[in-house]
Amino acid sequence: MKSLIINNMVKGWVNCFFPFCLLTFLPLNINAQDDVNIGKSSIKLKSRMMTPEALWAMGRIGGTEASPDGRQVVYQVGYYSVKQNKSHQVICIMDANGQNNRQLTTSSKNETDPTWLDAQTIAYISGGEIWSMKADGTDRCQLSKTGGKVEGFKFSPDRQQVIILKSIPFHEVIKQNPSDLPKATGRRVTDLMYRHWDHYVESIQHPFLFRVGNGSVIATDGLDILDGEPYECPMEPFGGIEQLAWSPDSKQIAYTCRKKTGTQYAISTDSDIYLYDVATRQTRNLCKPDGYQAPKSDPSHTLSDQPVNKNTALDNPGYDQNPQFSPDGQYIAWQSMARDGYEADLNRLCVYSLADGSKWYLNWKSDVEAFCWAPDAASNAAKGGQSKAKGKKVKSTDPLFYFLSVWHGCNNMYMVSQKREVYQLTETWDDWTSLQMANNGQQILATRQSLSAPTDIYMVTPAKKVGAAADIQQLTHENDHILSQLTFGKMQQYWVKTTDGQQELVWVMLPANYEEGKRYPTLLFCEGGPQSPVSQFWSYRWNFQMMAANGYVVIAPNRHGLPGFGQAWKEQISGDWTGQCMDDYLSAIDFAADSLPFVDRNRLGAVGASFGGFSVYYLAGHHNKRFKAFISHDGAFNLESMYTDTEEVFFSNWEYDDAYWNKNRTQRASKTYENSPHKFVDKWDTPILCIHGEKDYRIVYNQGMGAFNAARLRGIPAELLIFPDENHWVLKPQNGILWQRTFFDWLDRWLK
Repeated sequence: MKSLIINNMVKGWVNCFFPFCLLTFLPLNINAQDDVNIGKSSIKLKSRMMTPEALWAMGRIGGTEASPDGRQVVYQVGYYSVKQNKSHQVICIMDANGQNNRQLTTSSKNETDPTWLDAQTIAYISGGEIWSMKADGTDRCQLSKTGGKVEGFKFSPDRQQVIILKSIPFHEVIKQNPSDLPKATGRRVTDLMYRHWDHYVESIQHPFLFRVGNGSVIATDGLDILDGEPYECPMEPFGGIEQLAWSPDSKQIAYTCRKKTGTQYAISTDSDIYLYDVATRQTRNLCKPDGYQAPKSDPSHTLSDQPVNKNTALDNPGYDQNPQFSPDGQYIAWQSMARDGYEADLNRLCVYSLADGSKWYLNWKSDVEAFCWAPDAASNAAKGGQSKAKGKKVKSTDPLFYFLSVWHGCNNMYMVSQKREVYQLTETWDDWTSLQMANNGQQILATRQSLSAPTDIYMVTPAKKVGAAADIQQLTHENDHILSQLTFGKMQQYWVKTTDGQQELVWVMLPANYEEGKRYPTLLFCEGGPQSPVSQFWSYRWNFQMMAANGYVVIAPNRHGLPGFGQAWKEQISGDWTGQCMDDYLSAIDFAADSLPFVDRNRLGAVGASFGGFSVYYLAGHHNKRFKAFISHDGAFNLESMYTDTEEVFFSNWEYDDAYWNKNRTQRASKTYENSPHKFVDKWDTPILCIHGEKDYRIVYNQGMGAFNAARLRGIPAELLIFPDENHWVLKPQNGILWQRTFFDWLDRWLK
């Protein structure tokens, strides 16, 4: 609960890239106690090569939290059964040094969201209710009685209150059907944002405040913190309990909310941090001046040059979310973007003084993905001076914050000193994905993954000397029983000159069965987002080691538009989807074909999802016969259709500048529509596989169908893999394996 998982949810399109699903066949022995209690797999591989079945047998570590006394760590793991086509979430515990690791929950129900109530007691969710148990798994007790409606929770520091997330009916946009027509399936829609991500918006989450009675059982009369307000909290589609925070004295709650509905919601990213007083039930906005009224905006034009973004320093019109109180309760910090309508703006760290309302921002070159306060951060220290915290003299070089940020294709850990100077703690080819303080602030409990390793839990001890590398201890080895049987491809890094005279970082993954002197079929990996990093991610679908296991070289360029190379590099792509970034793709694959002796230039393919899928559709009409096969997953094909199909209009407005019908549209907008992939189908000459989910409301499935239909009408070899029950991702195990088998069957057909 306190662990901060890297939060890209504000980047709805960025998240489009990170999937959850992955080809070949291998029978597994998955231990299952009964029909639904799916446990850790016992697997004996018949081959040293990765298969989708082996991938789906891996446990997936979720939230982690250290006990208040620093002696133990509780965490969540998900296991999947391909046969049963479902997952099972369990809770595990271990000593803080990684020893004595064991599973606490054995119920057939999913048990999730473990958090410590005290050093001996853990609270968690089971069956839609909050339960507690001792740290040894005994004395289980149901704490809440909501009729199974608990979707998230956070206890106050004094344990006398708890925030519970519950869904309530919402009929601001989709009207409620008449009561005498109970079997009617029609939906009467009156405004935009009637569906989001993968569902129709007929309910929204609200945070309810409950008192804890009798020291253990939660009273049944919860208070809706947003009572009567037609706004969601946390925010759709990925927000969770991390968007709310208790003050250390349990008297205030900070929460994230975008207080808009309908069209205004669809065109805006303006969320704010609100402070709720538990005693008075009064709420104030920490991001806006008193009396603020948002100016009128043209919903069919980018907000970049509209009045709402004229005073960003005062009005905070961009995404503000994930508040955390300082240990002394005098400050709140949160992640903040400056501009409304731009979901990939620089994600800064904002620090707000509750005493006088002043704020400052961390001056850093890349996005702050997650953060936590250092334990001795104090009021004066937050201003860069010195103060006493807990009776201890705080030095100017002592830590104020720890945070995660991507730079040059790796997501590493950093420290901010009391003087607001930034020091790097880890320098590995990895992606650190969460962090929280542990052991009375002496250590950092964190999770890490890479292109060659799924998520595990680590304890990081910062060096006593400022700027020195931290000590890293791996606590869990969740999938070593599988990984130890596999042969992985080796990764290389290159810097390739781009057509504008700059350098792009290119990751290269060698085949798992690599032999010196041989040439291999090679895949150009096209990143999604369009502004998500090609970092050291471990994916359960777009898994580079799976591609390596099937005998492919993978070329993965960090083209223009990706974070981790400065904000100018990241922002270059807006309004130029078919310009420099496409040149960067071609520069990377041409470098590989010309300079890497193991790349077979006569067997090249291009693959990608979301913006990567759009890239594939565009390259299909502009590749000059470089490629022999294409695969596009959930890609945009017709940008005019896309503009009105997608639910988050702010994205298209910012990236395209204008609606296609605007006669006075900008030059960038005209270029975008004129270069839509569907206008170059006459130049298509290469086999293409189109994949799409029918519940994808971000890039609607008619885009994939349109591309497939166009290819077949042109007489080009093509296939369509359509999932009626999947969204922008592929989440079900059997669908994931079907995805993988189809993916490699298609590539093998044309490249081997």
